[in-house]
Amino acid sequence: METAAPYTVEANGITLAVRAWGPPDAPPVVLLHCRGADGADWTRIAERLAVPPRPRRVYAPDLRGHGRSAWPGDYTAETMSDDVHALMAALGIDGADVVGHSLGGLVAYLLAQRHPVAVRRLVLEDVCAPVPLDPPRPPAERPEDELPFDWEMVRTADEQRNAPNPMWWDHMARITMPTLVIGGGPASPIPQRQVAQLAELIPNARLVTVDAGHLVHEVRPEEFLSAVSGFLAE
Repeated sequence: METAAPYTVEANGITLAVRAWGPPDAPPVVLLHCRGADGADWTRIAERLAVPPRPRRVYAPDLRGHGRSAWPGDYTAETMSDDVHALMAALGIDGADVVGHSLGGLVAYLLAQRHPVAVRRLVLEDVCAPVPLDPPRPPAERPEDELPFDWEMVRTADEQRNAPNPMWWDHMARITMPTLVIGGGPASPIPQRQVAQLAELIPNARLVTVDAGHLVHEVRPEEFLSAVSGFLAE
């Protein structure tokens, strides 16, 4: 198996860092991390998905504004979804299973809306429906420490969380591929009624709850892998 050291790919006009695991000729799966993390966040899951009996070729990019990818200043979720689509094209991936956590899940479902041919199956980990926050989330204060992500990305993400683009809701019917929505249960700060609402909006979605809080794949990796591996093998 190849090392998972990050390498860079030019896509959508920027440099994206990506890690890869598993046989190059195995079916591809793309893992998209949450806000403030990077592709290494998926290492434990990726290593398991990449080995027999059903090995996968696993890719985990750093989203723009994160880690070793470019920090260009434009951080809308729509642009991030275009990045992932361009990255897949640059890697020669016609279509892949796509797994997204939190912000990565938003990027994943926008990818599925905007480029449905690129997504074979979709997994959304603790992602809520695009409902405006009431009351709005107040502006976050930047920590004084050096950060592994661009703080401007946080501002943009908060703006889009407070007032999602109405087209995100309107275009949910475009997500026609099989979809698994995994909720983190009552310990998650994400309102689980909105996670369930997302599953209701997507035509071919099912909802599974793993009582782990927001970081399902970190806190309960075995349960997460069981649900995801079974779903991707269907």
